[in-house]
Amino acid sequence: MIDLNPRTKKATFSLDRPDAKKVFLAGDFNKWDQKSHPMKKIKGVWKISLALKPGEYKFKYFVDGNWHNDPAAHKYVPSPF
Repeated sequence: MIDLNPRTKKATFSLDRPDAKKVFLAGDFNKWDQKSHPMKKIKGVWKISLALKPGEYKFKYFVDGNWHNDPAAHKYVPSPF
């Protein structure tokens, strides 16, 4: 989960998976759509920046067809994904 403070307009997500072929970001902000937010690989690290309203969001990475938690997350909550 990521918690944004009231002044945050842009949230950047990154995942260190140099071996991955395709990585997407999915969460409650995009109805868990596995294809709507493709990430870009920059020097082996996959990144994407999104403009989000202040609040708390649930998300996961969809890596080469499989769901992955954020290894840097401070907490986890149950999800059907």
